[in-house]
Amino acid sequence: MKNSVSFLEYAAEAAVIGAGHAGCEAALALARTEIKTALLTLNLDSIAFLPCNPSIGGTAKGHLVREIDALGGQMGIVADDTALQIRMLNVGKGAAVQSLRAQSDKNAYHKEMKRVLENTPNLRIIQAEAAEILTENGKCTGVKTTYGGIISCRAVILCTGVYLNGETITGQVVQKSGPNGFAPANRLTESLIALGFHVRRFKTGTPARLDSRTIDYSKCEIQNGDTDIYPFSFMHDAPPENKMPCYLTYTNLQTHGVILENLERSPLYNGTIVSTGPRYCPSIETKVVRFKDKERHQIFLEPEGADTLEVYVQGMSTSMPHDVQRAMYSSVAGLENADIMRYGYAIEYDCIDTLDVLPTLEFKKIEGVYTAGQINGTSGYEEAAAQGLMAGLNASLKLRGLPPLVLRRDEAYIGVLIDDLVTKGTDEPYRMMTSRAEHRICLRQDNADFRLTEKGYACGLVTEERYQRYLARKEKYGQLLDSLRTRVGQKEATAFLEKYGYGATSGSVSYADMLKRSVPLKDIMAHFNVFGEYSKDVLETAEITVKYEGYLKQGLEQIERAKRLEDKTLPADIDYDEILGLRLEAREKLNRVRPLNLGQAGRISGVNPADVSVLMVWLATR
Repeated sequence: MKNSVSFLEYAAEAAVIGAGHAGCEAALALARTEIKTALLTLNLDSIAFLPCNPSIGGTAKGHLVREIDALGGQMGIVADDTALQIRMLNVGKGAAVQSLRAQSDKNAYHKEMKRVLENTPNLRIIQAEAAEILTENGKCTGVKTTYGGIISCRAVILCTGVYLNGETITGQVVQKSGPNGFAPANRLTESLIALGFHVRRFKTGTPARLDSRTIDYSKCEIQNGDTDIYPFSFMHDAPPENKMPCYLTYTNLQTHGVILENLERSPLYNGTIVSTGPRYCPSIETKVVRFKDKERHQIFLEPEGADTLEVYVQGMSTSMPHDVQRAMYSSVAGLENADIMRYGYAIEYDCIDTLDVLPTLEFKKIEGVYTAGQINGTSGYEEAAAQGLMAGLNASLKLRGLPPLVLRRDEAYIGVLIDDLVTKGTDEPYRMMTSRAEHRICLRQDNADFRLTEKGYACGLVTEERYQRYLARKEKYGQLLDSLRTRVGQKEATAFLEKYGYGATSGSVSYADMLKRSVPLKDIMAHFNVFGEYSKDVLETAEITVKYEGYLKQGLEQIERAKRLEDKTLPADIDYDEILGLRLEAREKLNRVRPLNLGQAGRISGVNPADVSVLMVWLATR
């Protein structure tokens, strides 16, 4: 590698490469647990940058943010502090799939997270490009920058986002670039391949940004935020103020015609882009081609910040040439005369195969090397932050000589996310969805602290202040559950329940019984003048617990059955080729993934129940 003479830039215990959402959480998890940490970023101005949609949360993603917060992470706090509006999605559906989503102020989010990082003890931020991971005897020893600076360390967390050999594509124009014009990282991939990582190429994209002054909002539907909800962070008592609305409009047949007439100029369809893009966040070109029977697609107009006129066109991600983009956007109601301030583009980047990674997110071949975020093939700020926190925390635990923290699928969406990545792998940008969690009735966003804060406290990441707030909420929750058992006399209960279609009761009825009959808690509170001293979040968690008691009991029974397999550990040194009865495909997959237990083995693609039975017999005879 041709560069200047090597020199010691900084002596740290851990280094984090990349300061996106994964890198920020990883660095904070390390530094807050008293690990001397260096955070490397290509540009200080890109710290915690929101390169795509200016929002935090969303379906299943809101669950991840609440879990990050419950473990002692930062994303939820900053999201609350810098939100332009906040909403609860899926309110018409069950509690398990309801999710918070905040419209974020893009610049404010970056500035606030940067301020937090800069004022965190044990953390030094360095603007530099990592060029090589240094190792000795199969262990990480440091990071070398393109200028020859060496950061000595025993652990490194790779949080490179979409910057590794990043290329932006618009029409026929392909440029070496990271998102939003930031410089790419062109040197590190070679080092990763040399270490033994399997590297591949993924793609994502973004829509245009329009000048708000040139949009006719009278032709759009206003989308205001909610007020009667709880915030992302358990450290906050009230949701953020709703400062700005969003708007809804739609594509039409004219829009679709423009796209179809110019399809041969689309990089997605003329062979310019060959990498794999996200299935669940496709470009508008892909939506029009894939769903030809649909006459329109939803388009959300989202402000990028309070200090800018830029508006994000959610739902119209594209890599079409600029002239096609102009025709396409101007065909949408409300956007006929809209000025494009930034054009949409696709971006290709290097990432790894997560079958190379342990459930702790540590690389299997080199001790002390961890990966998190889009380098692991995921998409989304929230997925990245969740992995960053877990990678940073596990690196910290290892450096402190403590056992790792591996969250099970029944404990957290974070557990589902990481288990999917390291057990099944992903052939396309992975997005968290509620449907991926088989125990989602137990993994609601309202109870994230009950599930995880004790774990974060035991690891040293949850502060005493945060822990005491958790204990206070838990106590209030227990008191409310007891109070809900209070019974109302037969006459009064019958008169109240008649409003909801119920006949005379045979005796007194508890408030809990009323909830089980689908009477809203707010109606009970208003009629009987009770429970006014409890906060919104405590009320909701208690109401769900009572209302879904039967389903929760079934869920817990399923979890207990699944844990029996999770508790049967598999030795790390097994040679699966020597176990008679295993099919050839199962042997290959088991040798590649190296599952920690029978439960994980059964979730590997290509390993069937018969193979798991063979492993059970093999373990019993051992």
